[in-house]
Amino acid sequence: MAIHPTALIDAKACLDSSVEVGAYSIIGPDVCIGAGTKIGPHVVIEGHTTIGSDNTFFQFSSIGAAPQDKKYAGEPTRLEIGDRNVIREFCTFNLGTTQDLGVTRLGNDNWIMAYVHIAHDCQVGNHTIFANNAALAGHVHIGDWVILGGFSNIHQFCKVGPHAMVGMSTSLTQDVPPFVMLNGNPAAAHGINVEGLKRRGFSREQIAAIRQSYKLLYKSGLTLEQAKTALDQQIAGLAPEQVTHVQAIREFLDNATRGIVR
Repeated sequence: MAIHPTALIDAKACLDSSVEVGAYSIIGPDVCIGAGTKIGPHVVIEGHTTIGSDNTFFQFSSIGAAPQDKKYAGEPTRLEIGDRNVIREFCTFNLGTTQDLGVTRLGNDNWIMAYVHIAHDCQVGNHTIFANNAALAGHVHIGDWVILGGFSNIHQFCKVGPHAMVGMSTSLTQDVPPFVMLNGNPAAAHGINVEGLKRRGFSREQIAAIRQSYKLLYKSGLTLEQAKTALDQQIAGLAPEQVTHVQAIREFLDNATRGIVR
């Protein structure tokens, strides 16, 4: 292991032989780090924290600290981080709590910029981008390919569906359906993330179906229950390659817990 002599690594910590640890970093006894991961200088990793392979942690991050929850009483809750994530400077990721799943999760291939906070019990998917100072309160769920703009703030228990895009400095207090772009205070929807979908290989027909779903939900003047019925009718007439994405929108509406931005 390429470990700087000033780094403090507990003898009980489990580090792959290829892990690199920079100067003055501290790694606690219940930490496990996979192959190829690089820990920069002045990083603190503690708690029951599992980190996968080929991650990069820049300097001054605090990973696996106790949740900022007054109910937390030192239970052995966890933080799990997947593979190939980039975590920039001054990020703070907290452990879970027993009031939820007991684990905070960050998936694979995420790009997490400076000063991002991921609170207790958050569940973050894959291929996300969190710009500087984005902050998740507790129990937030973020789907795959979501983009959070700088200084965006997500209220506790909110859900953001896959491929959604939250604009800079947006304060989000309700759930965001898949594919939707929104910003402002209060947050308001402004179409679907067309450019992102094109970059990810969505076909013209798939994007057209998603756009039609957006119109039914946001532009038709229908109540939410009426829009759900209209989406069911749309799904019944779609080609097989279009159904999956519209079905994802429809299922999200049934599982929204804080109401949707609308």
